[in-house]
Amino acid sequence: MAISSEKIEYFKGKLLEEKAALEKELGKIGRINPENPKDWEALPEKEEHVKSDRNEAADSIEGYEENTAILKQLEIRFNEVIEALNRIEKGVYGVCEVSGEDIEEDRLEANPAARTCKAHIESK
Repeated sequence: MAISSEKIEYFKGKLLEEKAALEKELGKIGRINPENPKDWEALPEKEEHVKSDRNEAADSIEGYEENTAILKQLEIRFNEVIEALNRIEKGVYGVCEVSGEDIEEDRLEANPAARTCKAHIESK
């Protein structure tokens, strides 16, 4: 049984909300790579003072590395959400990429960007 158009609109709304929240979070710690609009890059922490001390420099580098790690996870999720929105536009949302069967509604409720049914979670 395919997902109804009402349910697809519901999940599209959830995905759009998540996309906006992710863009906001990504914007706090990174920026879009001008050479690759699908890629985000971390920004160094804002420094209000001159780095005259090695400890301050080390702290700044550590903050940048933390931003990079956080940004990477947010970017992965952001791209998953974009891919799900693209599947809606193509008319293939809610279809398991492995089996071609419908993805369970409770799975989509838990993860609207899901690409597979429960049986194939580990496949993708």
